[in-house]
Amino acid sequence: MRLFAAVLPPADVTEELAGAVAALRRLPGADRLRWTERSNWHFTLAFYGEVGDGAVPDLAERLGRAARRTGPFPLALRGGGQFGRGRALWTGAGGDHRTLRLLAGRAEAAGRKAGLPVEEHRAYRPHLTLARSREELDVRPYVELLDAFAGRTWTVGGLALVRSNLPRSGVPGERPRYEAVARWDLGAGGGGDGAAG
Repeated sequence: MRLFAAVLPPADVTEELAGAVAALRRLPGADRLRWTERSNWHFTLAFYGEVGDGAVPDLAERLGRAARRTGPFPLALRGGGQFGRGRALWTGAGGDHRTLRLLAGRAEAAGRKAGLPVEEHRAYRPHLTLARSREELDVRPYVELLDAFAGRTWTVGGLALVRSNLPRSGVPGERPRYEAVARWDLGAGGGGDGAAG
């Protein structure tokens, strides 16, 4: 199964963002973008790719440890940008970037220590993908609108292991569906600064 570790924003936070995205979708050319389903919005911490069933318990144990070692922290959806000359449009994060990066590092280390071939981040850049394109697009008008977006701050209290269910129907435009297969509360066992494992 394809798995990744993530922070999942609460429903009232994604509702705020949905209002901003509705304005983006009214811009000229918005139909050239493949918009991410609101139910799939998340901050990826570490991507594990295909994980065999036998490796999941060890990964889950290590992620649980990573969550316990990281205390809850404030985060907000804020601003925006793009990757790959318009191939990905995203909103960013405001709040406690240090702890978010720490949690991402621990989630990455959990995968490595569980024997998964985890690619190390060059530098973790928190973002929540809103839309993708198969071609290069000028998304400056979208980024300008997103620059003004500032969602409310919430307390991140959990870490999720998420399964990516890829489209199988062959229907054009079908999107992956994400489901949380495990969740852990943050800070349940104290908060040292060591890596997961």
